[in-house]
Amino acid sequence: MKPIGKIIHYYDKISVAIVELTDKMKIGDKIKIEGGKNEFDQIVDSMEIDRKSVDSAGSGDVVGIKVKEKTGEGALVLRIEE
Repeated sequence: MKPIGKIIHYYDKISVAIVELTDKMKIGDKIKIEGGKNEFDQIVDSMEIDRKSVDSAGSGDVVGIKVKEKTGEGALVLRIEE
């Protein structure tokens, strides 16, 4: 697993994590979120930059992703290499 970003904010009511990326991420990537309230794996199935849907983003981008479980600020986002 490779770290690709960190959660800088979490919107509980809409289950969206704001991620500051240190590497690329794209729709379909399998990720692990660890270090927050929960630790879980999921597939990236939606991603937005400035409320506009995107298929991929890179280092330095700040993206919003829909998450299936609660998380928190400071949690790491890792790409699961298959």
